[in-house]
Amino acid sequence: MVAKILVFGLVVALAEILGGLLIVYRRSWPRRAQEVLLALGAGFILALVFLKLIPASITAIGESAAIFVLIGFASIHFFEHTLVGHLHFGEETHADVMVSRTASISAFLGLCIHAFFDGFSISVGLQFDEMIGALIFFAVLLHKFPEGLTIGSIMMAAGHQRRTIVFGILGIGAATILGTIVALTIGTVNEEILGGAFAFSAGAAAYVGASDLIPEINKSKDRVPPLIVFLGMILFYLSDMILEGML
Repeated sequence: MVAKILVFGLVVALAEILGGLLIVYRRSWPRRAQEVLLALGAGFILALVFLKLIPASITAIGESAAIFVLIGFASIHFFEHTLVGHLHFGEETHADVMVSRTASISAFLGLCIHAFFDGFSISVGLQFDEMIGALIFFAVLLHKFPEGLTIGSIMMAAGHQRRTIVFGILGIGAATILGTIVALTIGTVNEEILGGAFAFSAGAAAYVGASDLIPEINKSKDRVPPLIVFLGMILFYLSDMILEGML
């Protein structure tokens, strides 16, 4: 199980790194493709949270799960949008939009925290329930590539050197791996603590879907991405059915 968790964490980290490197070396990416991927991820994550993660958390540790869900939701808000500057996914992908070095560092720190909790959620999910963990992995994977495009674009627009951007992208990938390792440590301590950590990750995932992804999709001038959110929900339902049949 430990090896599987580390491999899953590595795969999502590599997806983010790939997205960032494509921006560095290609310098552009179709905005609509990014919006579609974000919309798929948002719909999938929200369906996952409300249909699987929250009910499973309550089953595991009872009504106290709601407190941990709220703490997880509030923690991501605090770290991403209070402690560091507010982050908008995909907003800086246009060449004519320039951002300051300070803003790019703020975005980098925000995405590092975000990536840490992505890895944390995958690791906790797999330890808690293998099928749920696989669904969390897929949900995270859907938005990792556009995240990489985002941080690469922000740092490029801020005028950072190519080497600095590459190190930044690798740092965010490393934060994902660190999250999986930290959650592995928690998981070996106590099952009740693992249940609390799982509920916490449910709240964190809810924030990513509802506050990070959905607002950016709704800003799109294209009607397709908001509709793709529903496709992401359907994709979750089908994935859940397939995994239940396999496991």
